[in-house]
Amino acid sequence: MKLLPFESRLFIDKMWLAAMMMVCALLLPPGSNAQTKKPTWQLDYDLNVPRDQVICFSLYTVKDNILKLTAQLYPLKDGEDRELRLEIKEGENWKEIAKAEVIEDGWTAPFRVEPWDDTRKISYRVVHGDSAFYEGTIRKNPVDKEEIVIAGFTGNSISPKHGGDIPKTDIIENIQEIDADLLFFSGDQVYDHRRHYEAWLNFGRDFGEIIKDRPTITIPDDHDIGQPNLWGQSGRKSFVVQGHDGGYFRPLEYVKEVERAQTSHLPDPYDPSPIERGIGVYYTDLNWGRISFAILEDRKFKTGPAAVVPEQGPRPDHILNPDYDPKTVDVPEARLLGNRQLEFLDDWGRDWTDADFKVALSQTIFCGGAHIHGKVGGRLHADLDSNGWPQTGRNKAIMALRKAFALHFAGDQHLATIFHHGVNEWRDSNISFCVPSIANLYLRWWEPLEEGKNREPNQPAYLGDHLDGFDNLVTCYAVANPSKEPTDGKELTTRAAGFGVIRLNKNSRQITLECWPRNVDITDPSSEQYTGWPRAIDQTDNYGRQAIAYLPTLKISGQTDPVIQIVAETNHEVVYTLRIKGDEFRPKVFEKGAYTIHVGEGENKKTLASIEARSLEEDRVIEVEF
Repeated sequence: MKLLPFESRLFIDKMWLAAMMMVCALLLPPGSNAQTKKPTWQLDYDLNVPRDQVICFSLYTVKDNILKLTAQLYPLKDGEDRELRLEIKEGENWKEIAKAEVIEDGWTAPFRVEPWDDTRKISYRVVHGDSAFYEGTIRKNPVDKEEIVIAGFTGNSISPKHGGDIPKTDIIENIQEIDADLLFFSGDQVYDHRRHYEAWLNFGRDFGEIIKDRPTITIPDDHDIGQPNLWGQSGRKSFVVQGHDGGYFRPLEYVKEVERAQTSHLPDPYDPSPIERGIGVYYTDLNWGRISFAILEDRKFKTGPAAVVPEQGPRPDHILNPDYDPKTVDVPEARLLGNRQLEFLDDWGRDWTDADFKVALSQTIFCGGAHIHGKVGGRLHADLDSNGWPQTGRNKAIMALRKAFALHFAGDQHLATIFHHGVNEWRDSNISFCVPSIANLYLRWWEPLEEGKNREPNQPAYLGDHLDGFDNLVTCYAVANPSKEPTDGKELTTRAAGFGVIRLNKNSRQITLECWPRNVDITDPSSEQYTGWPRAIDQTDNYGRQAIAYLPTLKISGQTDPVIQIVAETNHEVVYTLRIKGDEFRPKVFEKGAYTIHVGEGENKKTLASIEARSLEEDRVIEVEF
């Protein structure tokens, strides 16, 4: 049977959806949720919660001496005060420092306090009325701490079938034990596609003990926003629940409520201009403990595949045919991060103010990181929902990250992996760490059909250099595949559930990646991480491209650990920017020719122009004195 063109099928889908909505509206009895002011996701939830416990949890970050804190409430009753107070403890007394109006769509109260003193630890409490208090700690910015510890999570399924009902006490105790400096929830904190609010309260009850006392980054992914997959396509309206046509399927108010709940405590957006239909953006940066984080929105600008990609199988996002030509899906119309975020990454990568490391945080990694989907035997050649597609957009993102020697920390894939990414050659770019799911709802396996090349000694065949389903160059260093034996879901390690930790040592510039199973005590010497972890890498591994030539060795006096920026004079493009360790650096470059070298930053900077890169044997020395 000959299929109709996509545009015709989309028009029919729209007409069918509109007709069904009209029919449902007519059939619903008076007073039903569809005909009242509150839609289904705004229904009152547990109004009988004790009034002294009406504040469920809080989230906060601090950047540039600005504290942003969002308090999450249970529903307030009619007649109850719609104002919250933020207080800090001074000596034995509490002092009010800010007030916030409660936003009833989602029951949040966002606070903003500036200037905020981040040089000291401060106890806070959020107050409602005379009886509801929620206490926590705003941490001191750990700028003097040698090692910064970040814990990462994804996929907070609550399904009993997949172990989601197992208490999270093991996570809470382990995070408190390692005393993580920052928490990162990369998406799918919520799996209820129609009642984000109720599930979001569950999230807060599960993790409130650790998030109330440390800066926490939460970013929503597809399930949070009420879709199986999300291609935001700059905010357009999607007409299918799967979102394959690009855009958001749930009502606009739902999308805004989710993003407000999960991101209003983040630092101000890099460019706050809303996208289509007034949907906001949250992509931004955060500097904590001299680690500079880029917080990305992988899928807000990403193109929906159904609109641009020729059909490859039963689903627009799944390619089953291993003989297809990957070039046919890398179409010019397809976008990944979009121009706005690429400009942001360029600016972020050049700015090393008060930073020793760069780390990119996003929903998922920039490759197709799995071969088996859902169940044993469910081989999928390529998944367009991964950020391996579109390939051109993937390469632009990776090239922006490697210019800053940035590690990529993400989730979503339900499968823990470490990949070294390549654009033109294997391992010429940065490294990504995808954390495992908290409770693994949907199983995936990394199981290539061909042996990996250039493996380390005694490594299994699935590691090493590979092509993903889009012909992207990837080198797999570690993977935590789930068991293939049937389980009842209660043994979370068989489902490869867990969490990730990265440790950034500012003295050695070494990064250690850890991947821990659920339900273990990480202080017990007999507890083991998943096979392949821990793995230590050097900061400079995140731009693994091989040198074609070297510039003269820089010997710097009068500054310690200065910022070095290399600019090609042929096109005036920044090659890379890095804060070095020490006072000596031999810059590698990838083409012979003339370069400008900037040493230092701000007003305390020196520029060396027309410095020639001649060969790999370059042994000249330039003395730079401040």
